[in-house]
Amino acid sequence: MEKLQNQMSFYQLSEISVSYKPKFKASERPQVSSSHEVYSILINNWDLDRIDLQEQFKILLLNRANKVIGIYEVSSGGMSGTVADPKLIFSTALKACACSIILTHNHPSGNLKPSQSDISLTKKIIGAGTLLDIAVLDHIIMTSEGYFSFQDEGLI
Repeated sequence: MEKLQNQMSFYQLSEISVSYKPKFKASERPQVSSSHEVYSILINNWDLDRIDLQEQFKILLLNRANKVIGIYEVSSGGMSGTVADPKLIFSTALKACACSIILTHNHPSGNLKPSQSDISLTKKIIGAGTLLDIAVLDHIIMTSEGYFSFQDEGLI
């Protein structure tokens, strides 16, 4: 009897469903063509009560015309770091049918200089994006007073 129950449970699996329900028409989405435009969108959608307190990592998801599909918060950490899991980044990008992404995180310290781990993580995510045909267009480090763009500085 127990063997029969084990065989039955072997065939009972969870169903996985993927859905995407945009809240705006494609024509209403903002289009980005510069790091300044990206920063403007991000700063207006960031929790300004936390930007100088807690490090957060987010991605901006873009369609083929560089119109913003949405912003996804990958993680929230402490005052000096957070984890950016490439599996979460790309599962979200794939679910949203994003053609490209822009990585972003804040430095509560106010220091805009990328750390060695920021540079390594960016290279790792670019490599994964290449395999999935999802371009990583930039990595923006933000503070409440400004930003650093890997693309503008020739690091991407």
